[in-house]
Amino acid sequence: MCSSAVALAEAVGYRGVGTIEYLYDSKTSEFFFIEMNTRIQVEHPITEMITGIDLVRESLRLASGEPLRYLQSEVGLRGHAIECRINAEDPQKNFMPSPGKVTGLRLPMGPGVRVDTHLYEGYSVPPFYDSLLAKVIVWDSSRTEAIARMTRALNELCVEGLKSTAALHLALLKDEGVRSGEYHTGYLEANLASILGNIPS
Repeated sequence: MCSSAVALAEAVGYRGVGTIEYLYDSKTSEFFFIEMNTRIQVEHPITEMITGIDLVRESLRLASGEPLRYLQSEVGLRGHAIECRINAEDPQKNFMPSPGKVTGLRLPMGPGVRVDTHLYEGYSVPPFYDSLLAKVIVWDSSRTEAIARMTRALNELCVEGLKSTAALHLALLKDEGVRSGEYHTGYLEANLASILGNIPS
């Protein structure tokens, strides 16, 4: 995949930070090109957590004309990371937007937990734009431990005054298909009713 991504960028003379997305079939080891985004991805904290490289800082360095500071051989992967995107939406009502005022806010903390957010108590979430409230990212040495850490983090998260997708993420973390890694891009849609049934009312 890395060779393919480099060849694609070279073919179009691309310079700067970008993300080339593939779908990977673990059964056949085949991969399929989806798209290229000429910007940092919303999922970039996952890469930062498992590589230890600050991608935003490196993006700014490259944009200012500085050379790339890493060879591919110098980039190592360690542990497992999970990111949950917390949106102002109501999963029980077909993910209807849930704008409103944040009347109370408690963010998770602790080792291996990161929260990227613009929220503060008293903030009014508008109905007109992207409903993203926060990204909760965790790291741990194994996938099982990362799931446990994310479960703890989401249980600590509290955004009062509006509905969010936090409870849906907690239900997904309990789902056997998700826990075993036996899921696919259509998994949530195919299993939504049973997953929603695991959200406390």
